[in-house]
Amino acid sequence: MILERGICLVIGYVFGLFQTAYFYGKAHGIDIREHGSGNSGTTNALRVLGTKAGLIVLAGDCFKCILAILLTRLLFARSHPEDIYLLALYTAAGVILGHNYPFYMHFKGGKGIAATAGLVLAFHPYFIPMGVIVFFTTFFTTHYVSLGSLLVYAGFMVEMVICGELGVFQGMQRPQLIEMYLLTALLTILAYVKHRANIVRLIKGEERKTYLFKKNKTEE
Repeated sequence: MILERGICLVIGYVFGLFQTAYFYGKAHGIDIREHGSGNSGTTNALRVLGTKAGLIVLAGDCFKCILAILLTRLLFARSHPEDIYLLALYTAAGVILGHNYPFYMHFKGGKGIAATAGLVLAFHPYFIPMGVIVFFTTFFTTHYVSLGSLLVYAGFMVEMVICGELGVFQGMQRPQLIEMYLLTALLTILAYVKHRANIVRLIKGEERKTYLFKKNKTEE
């Protein structure tokens, strides 16, 4: 299984290297990392390039994780059916790492939230309602993308443990379940670390709000 884990991480990292915001920005004559927050992700694309760009970047970064997980299932579903959820999670971790730390961009990418949305959508149907309800309720109530993203990660961590303990991931042994919990915890910690500046601004009441159909401020 060590080899399979490594293969899944590599598959994910390769898919994660497709930086939708960066390529979209280049197609429109800018380097997205030199504008707004300097982040190569959905929120900065939305603020700098508009709603259409934000939705395209969200879709691109989301689907690269979905496609990577589908490839993993195609490769390993028959040979490792009892570990397919764990391998899918390793693949998603690779996508998030590739998105956050792309080698050809000097490891300066995004924060991995749109890629995580792909993980939520592709991992198990039980996770979709939680992710959709928590994020969009938070976003349309507060207009804080960061807060919605952080709450989704916390919810994903909690739901992962609940589903695991209830036997949703049929066939998985206890060691693999524990490993899946730990990997989810690491991804959650990474997300919170990547959002540490946002967390400070949220606490101070200085976090920028984001709107889908209004002009968004791009300054720090």
